[in-house]
Amino acid sequence: MGEKIDFRKSLKTFYQPSAKDFAMVDVPKMTFIKVDGQGNPNEAPEYVRAVEWLYAVSYGLKFAVREATGRDYVVPPLEGLWWADDMTSFATGDKARWRWTLMIMVPDFATRDLYESAVEKARRKLGEPPASLRLEPYVEGPSLQILHIGRYDEEAPTLRRLHEEVMPARGLVFNGHHHEIYLSDPRKTAPEKLKTVLRQPVRPL
Repeated sequence: MGEKIDFRKSLKTFYQPSAKDFAMVDVPKMTFIKVDGQGNPNEAPEYVRAVEWLYAVSYGLKFAVREATGRDYVVPPLEGLWWADDMTSFATGDKARWRWTLMIMVPDFATRDLYESAVEKARRKLGEPPASLRLEPYVEGPSLQILHIGRYDEEAPTLRRLHEEVMPARGLVFNGHHHEIYLSDPRKTAPEKLKTVLRQPVRPL
């Protein structure tokens, strides 16, 4: 069995940005296990259920891949796409109106058959999966990103600077949903030390 792959290191450009300023990256097509939902992530039961299913299937897939191919890897971090039908709800903090897609990246050598077997294994433990649970590619392309260190609720000033200063100065506009990558485990990390990648797909004005 070869060395365990850690995508945070092998894909360092996308998982370890600088915390000093926004950098432009061109994110390639990646495949993710995804679940959609809506509501305050601190309160919505479907958010907790989505996270539970994503990790159950991701770890099941990791073990299935290792058994089938001998290749092993560290399960990548949880990621989230965030938006709202009325985007002012982000500025006002009206989290009940937020919509999201939670997801965990899957390596290209993990087949759909192995994914399906991982879902079946999780079903025996957790019951019926969320209706939106799926395996699909995601193409993000050119994006601005930065590393945020601190509480999730303290991201707003950084995002405001991105939207009101950085993007206009570079002649860029939105080209997809706000994207967060959670590098820290909030159960084990002090809130002021949490590390989160903040990413925004963009295109020329």
